[in-house]
Order: sequence, then C-alpha cells, then structure tokens
Amino acid sequence: MHDMLVALITFLLLEPLQQDIARSLADTSAPQEVVASLVACVTEQGAQIVNRALDDLWWASSSAFGVWIGFADPVTLLTEAAPECVAAIDAARPFLEPLEGASG
Repeated sequence: MHDMLVALITFLLLEPLQQDIARSLADTSAPQEVVASLVACVTEQGAQIVNRALDDLWWASSSAFGVWIGFADPVTLLTEAAPECVAAIDAARPFLEPLEGASG
C-alpha cells in the first residue's frame, strides 16, 4: 500500500510540480543552468516532498488538485515542501515572477 501511495503522489503531485515549473522557466527563456538547478533540486528533494505528502494527505491532495487546475502556485508549494530548494528558487525567481503574479 505504501509503495502505491508513493507512486500516486509522485505521479499526481511531484511530476506535475516539476513539469509546471520547468515549463514556466522555459516559457520565459530562463538560462538553462537556472532550469537545471531547480529541476535537480526538485528531483533531489523528491523523497522529502513525498514524505510531506504521506504525512499530510489532505495537503497532498489539495496541492495536487490546485496545481492541476492552475489554482495553486507551484513555486510556493515547492518552497513549503522542500525548503532546501530556496536557493534554486531564488535564482529562478526573476524568471518566475510573471507566473507568480498571474496566479495570485
């Protein structure tokens, strides 16, 4: 059961979160180093994000749904779930601000 939940969280939350941020950075023509750094951080912190989701299934389901419908800001979710990614997020922030302003 645990493995199935991990796979579901990865599929419904982690992957869309990573793809949405990477797509947003690509749309703003962010430098490849910035994109790679942020994607690598999400990948490295994936287990921590999954653990957070397993500990709080309500947060996981509402976050996944929010990202899916475009209501939740992926950058804010990433900051909450993986504070170790703050440096990578800060490097990407100048390219993400148009996205953050549009979703808020």
